[in-house]
Amino acid sequence: MSKLFRTDDNLELKLTFSRKELKKETNDSTYTVTRFAYRTKDGNWDSLTTEIRVRGNYRLKKCTFPPLKFKIPKTERKGTIFSGNKKLKIVFPCSSLGGSNDYVVKEYMAYKLYEIVSPYHYKVRLADILFEDQKEKKAKTYEFKGIIIEDIEKVADRYGGKVIKRGIHPLNMDDLSSVQNAFFQYMIGNTDYSTSGQHNEKLIYVNKKIIPVPFDFDMSGLVNTNYSVVSQIGGESLPIESVTERLYRGFERDSKVISIVRQQYVTNEKEFFEVMNNCKDQFESQRAFEESNEFLQSFFNILKDDQKFDKHIMQKLRTE
Repeated sequence: MSKLFRTDDNLELKLTFSRKELKKETNDSTYTVTRFAYRTKDGNWDSLTTEIRVRGNYRLKKCTFPPLKFKIPKTERKGTIFSGNKKLKIVFPCSSLGGSNDYVVKEYMAYKLYEIVSPYHYKVRLADILFEDQKEKKAKTYEFKGIIIEDIEKVADRYGGKVIKRGIHPLNMDDLSSVQNAFFQYMIGNTDYSTSGQHNEKLIYVNKKIIPVPFDFDMSGLVNTNYSVVSQIGGESLPIESVTERLYRGFERDSKVISIVRQQYVTNEKEFFEVMNNCKDQFESQRAFEESNEFLQSFFNILKDDQKFDKHIMQKLRTE
């Protein structure tokens, strides 16, 4: 594992660029050059030259601070904690309004919860960011939390696999990994994903298996942002009105696999809540933490009750 993700300590970053110009000048294939500074282990500041661009869909259009993708030259990252990470994604809060940092913490928490579920996951790290937005008249400074996310190529490389970019039907993916992913999305109350369309999902090929790897959880009930809406992927209207209403979106699989995954989650219940408790001090609002805790508990209440499990999961299995 690279040095960047060997600790859960927050990384301090300083970023300086024009948000307006970045949105105007970059896209999925166009980068611009800037520098960023980071706090080193000895408490000093060091800086790197990097290429950055905007990324994302909904957040790019709707948010004050769009998610970014970094591409760091090898000569710059060599010998630093960024060594081995050519590409990184950074998620900012959508806005500077109250509660925005807690949304970031909850989304970070979702990534850490998935680490319990599957070995095929993104490595992430929280960051305390000082951002100077350069403007024509006067620069404006913001302080907020962000999430540093490794590139999908790094996830695949850890297991000697490769990234798949073409569309694949979910039933052609690995049964165990698919059910683990579907349970996770149900646990956090997320419908804003598609494994076949690779919407907030990437696919990797490892040991002759096609494995989904989820990301971007801001539309989930666990995070429950003030801009969350029930997803309508491909124009499909779902029978729920709020992101805090769960809807199981997994496909029919061998009942033995579903039983194995159900037991995996139940067995690791304590560990899931330990992950949440480890994030408690990052929250600005105690109530926001408690709401997340209650939301996770409601999932396990369903999972451990045979009648509820049958009603909310087994009777919702998709066939197409």
